[in-house]
Amino acid sequence: MARSGTAASGKPKYLQIADDLADQIRAGTLAPGAPVPSESDLMGRYGVASGTVRKAVAELRTTQLIETHHGRGSFVRSRPPVQRKSSDRFRRSHRKAGKAAYLAEAEQSGGKPSVAVLFIGPTDAPPEIAERLDVAPGAKVLARRRRYFRDGTPTEEATSYLPWDVVKDIPETFSENPGGGGIYARLEEHGHDLAEFSETVRARLATKDETSALALSPGSPVIHLVRNAMTKSGRVVEVCDTVMAADQFVLDYRFPADD
Repeated sequence: MARSGTAASGKPKYLQIADDLADQIRAGTLAPGAPVPSESDLMGRYGVASGTVRKAVAELRTTQLIETHHGRGSFVRSRPPVQRKSSDRFRRSHRKAGKAAYLAEAEQSGGKPSVAVLFIGPTDAPPEIAERLDVAPGAKVLARRRRYFRDGTPTEEATSYLPWDVVKDIPETFSENPGGGGIYARLEEHGHDLAEFSETVRARLATKDETSALALSPGSPVIHLVRNAMTKSGRVVEVCDTVMAADQFVLDYRFPADD
């Protein structure tokens, strides 16, 4: 039977059902990881047709309260702590302390960070990356592709592209673990002193591959962030193309008010 209050609302029936289930999730009645009641159970409980139930479940997916796995059903999301992606993560003091940007920011969120290296090697620069690196489209660059996790949950996937003439003499950039402070520390050790980072950020729906890689429900939003790392001489020595699960991050930036 439906909980009291759902019938009194002027909202469409599917939104009343979605609100009722959302209340149960937030109250812990439907715990993280628990299966959402089946379509037939919800039809009987709320006295509605299957189409109404499907719209209610789709609404819960849109608000990121549940996730659906093909062939298994829908489950209440187990949400890791929201991680703030702050400009402070690029402070030189972090690199000197042996912390790469992701490790520094993940520690601040209270989660346990880990990373899986998916690919390291030469590749042809995609057109947008080539333009940012100021090389010819298709030019040889080093790609470093990683998937990041917090408390075992995939949160983002990032690919760094570095000019070949810059990295060919820095062997650590070809290693899964480039050492304390990450690739930015290695670049600076070889004379490429970093002066600034610039980021382009947009929101969009996840592609099929991104949905799979980040364990998202179909139709989930992602944050697509592309960053340039520029040296004091004005050269871009890395472009990092990152896709993040939108519900797991808050973008938090600080910048000066002067010209």
